[in-house]
Amino acid sequence: MKFPIGIQSFEKMITEGYCYVDKTDLLYQLVKEGAIYFLSRPRRFGKSLLVSTLKNYFLGKKELFKGLAIEKLETEWKEYPVFHIDFNGSNFTVPGTLEDILEGTIKGWEREYGKSQDYTDIGKRFAYVLKQA
Repeated sequence: MKFPIGIQSFEKMITEGYCYVDKTDLLYQLVKEGAIYFLSRPRRFGKSLLVSTLKNYFLGKKELFKGLAIEKLETEWKEYPVFHIDFNGSNFTVPGTLEDILEGTIKGWEREYGKSQDYTDIGKRFAYVLKQA
């Protein structure tokens, strides 16, 4: 049995046969019955894995959930646009790091969903991309 030490990708865990504790029934409940959540956990308690699992669920990757509890619960498997910003592995003590990450991420989304010539402010650009998606 392979244990996923340091692995934060749901897709990698499933496709490469790592041990996975199935809590997808709770994930389904969170998505279908909830409204707004603030998820606060200490370091190394699975926040990134949870976000990765949600990402794959909202991308409609049904094949990754084969044999898991959510496979029997979800009937539609719709695909939605997913906006995921990964802040792992960055040194935020260096001035401008956050701005660089946000700028690069938004540029990628603008390539995919379209860019407005009317906005230069990063917040308005992000709002435009969300609306386009």
